[in-house]
Amino acid sequence: MQETQDINPNAALTLKLTVLKEKLVDAVNQVMKAISSKTTIPILTGVKITAGLDGITLTGSNSDISIRSFIPLEEDGNENAVVHTPGQIVLPSRLFSELVRKLPDEEVHIEVDSRLITKIISGTTEFSLNGLDPEEYPNLPIINESDVFRIRKDLLKDLIKQTVYAVSVTETRPVLTGVKWIIQDNQLNCVATDSHRLAQRSVTVDKTEDSGTQTLVIPGSSLNELSKILDDDDEQMVDIVMTANQILFKSHNVQFYSRLLDGNYPDTSRLIPTESKTTIDLGTKALYHAIERAALLAKEERNNVVKLRAEGNQVEVSSQSLELGRAYETLATEKFEGDPLRISFSAKFMMDALSKVDAQNVRIHFVGPMRPIIIRPIGDENILMLILPIRTF
Repeated sequence: MQETQDINPNAALTLKLTVLKEKLVDAVNQVMKAISSKTTIPILTGVKITAGLDGITLTGSNSDISIRSFIPLEEDGNENAVVHTPGQIVLPSRLFSELVRKLPDEEVHIEVDSRLITKIISGTTEFSLNGLDPEEYPNLPIINESDVFRIRKDLLKDLIKQTVYAVSVTETRPVLTGVKWIIQDNQLNCVATDSHRLAQRSVTVDKTEDSGTQTLVIPGSSLNELSKILDDDDEQMVDIVMTANQILFKSHNVQFYSRLLDGNYPDTSRLIPTESKTTIDLGTKALYHAIERAALLAKEERNNVVKLRAEGNQVEVSSQSLELGRAYETLATEKFEGDPLRISFSAKFMMDALSKVDAQNVRIHFVGPMRPIIIRPIGDENILMLILPIRTF
C-alpha cells in the first residue's frame, strides 16, 4: 500500500492509516446496524474508528446494542490495511457510511490532526470532515469471558428466525419483547411469547464448563439485528458470553453486545397442552397457501380470522367478509386421528408459524375449539409453535 504525504503539515497527526475500501465498507455496514439517529447522546450518532498495531476497529452503539467490527492488517496472506500512526476518532456515521461506499479508488487514506479534522482521500477525491472527540465515546462493557458456549452460525440464525417472530411488539410487559434463553447441560432452550402465541426451539451447544442452569432474556430487536450481520458461512462457530446484564456474540471479526431485559418471564410450560383430541398431518406449503388465499378475504375484517373444519381425511379452510364474500378450500390430510373439529384462528399468526418451518409436513394438535393449537414440524421434535384460537363458533 502506498505511503501518502501529510496534507496538513501545521497540525500534528493523531491518526494515519490506509485501508482497502472493500474491507472498510463491510465493517461500516456492520456497525451502522447499531447506530440510531434518535439517540439522546450526540456522540453515539458517530462511528468510532480505532487504529492499533494489530488492525482497525470500528464501533457503533445505541446503548441497547453495540457492534465492533475488526479489520486485521493482514488476513490469509493478503494485506488489508497499514496503520502509519495509531489513534482514534469519531466520525458522523450517516455521512461517513455514504461517503465510503461512493469513493472511487480501491484504497482509502484517512488522516486525523490534533484539531480532530479528518482527511479522507481515495484516488483524486478528497474530503475533510469535522471529527468528534473519541474520549467522549462511552466504553463498551468489559465482559469476563470465562463462561462461554459455542453454536454453529447457521443454527443460531435458524434459532432466531424460529422464535423471535413471537415476541410482543408492545411495551405493556417489557419482558415479553424478548426471547428467554435457558442454558442447562449443553442444551439451549429458547422461548418467545406475546400471550397470544408462542414459539419454542431447543438445540445442543458446545459449553466450556458446567455452571448450572442459566436464564436470560434477550431483546427481540437485538436478535433481529444480530441475525442481519451473521453471514451464511454455515460451518463457522459463534462464541456466546453471558453476564448478569449483557450478552456478547463473537463471530470471526465481529463482536455484538446486547443488554438483557429485567423482569420475570412467565412460566410458559403451563400454556402447552400435554394431550390432544384431534391430530392432523398436513403438507406445510399446501396449508400455508390455503390460509394465505383465505386471508385475502379475512384481512378485510377486523381480526383476520380463518376457520378450519376437520372431518374424515379432509380439512376445509374458509373465511368470509360481510362485504366481499366467502372463500372455501379443501385439503387432503396426510394423517387424521381423533374427533371432528371446528376452530378459528388468526390467519397472520398461523402463516407466521408455518413460514418458519423447513419440514415438508406439519403435525397439528387440537384439544378443543378454545384451547391452544400446537404446531410441530414432522421430523424435528425440538421445535414447537403454539397459537391461541379465536371464538367465532
